[in-house]
Order: sequence, then C-alpha cells, then structure tokens
Amino acid sequence: MKLGRVTGRVVSTKKIESFEGIKLMLVQPLDEKLEIAGDPFVAFDTIQAGVGDLIYYETSKEASRVLETTMNPCDAAIVGIVDNMFLTDKK
Repeated sequence: MKLGRVTGRVVSTKKIESFEGIKLMLVQPLDEKLEIAGDPFVAFDTIQAGVGDLIYYETSKEASRVLETTMNPCDAAIVGIVDNMFLTDKK
C-alpha cells in the first residue's frame, strides 16, 4: 500500500457500467515524510474520502479487487484513510 493525499474530485459524465456510482478522486502520491513522490492520478474512492484526507491506496490488479465486479479496468483505488502515522528511526 502507498500513501497519498486527496487533492480534488474528478467528475465524469459517462463511465463504463462497472464504474457507475463510484466516486473518482485526484490523489497526490506521498512518501513516508509526506513529501510529493510522483505525479497526481485519478483513483476510485469506495470509502468516502474527502479532499485533504491522508489516505492509502493500491494500484494495478489489487486496486481492481476493491470493486464488486471482478473484471474491471481499475488502475488505482483508495482503500483507507490514515488517522495517525508514527515513524521510528531505523538507526
């Protein structure tokens, strides 16, 4: 799983059938220090995340398993909202 922050909503007037009723969010990937770690992307939101939320997400085949229809072209899905994060020094 990877960290990200929801930065906006994406509106799509036409979707394929397996995506109907699912909210799309714009996600900025982050590293463990909460610094930008890549380009923003669109992810499916099945957990009701909001703009500004720190989230964790999955990509690839694992992301498509979040949706009820098993055969779908989902590339990224938000799977949880981060409430707290604790880091320890590995030295």
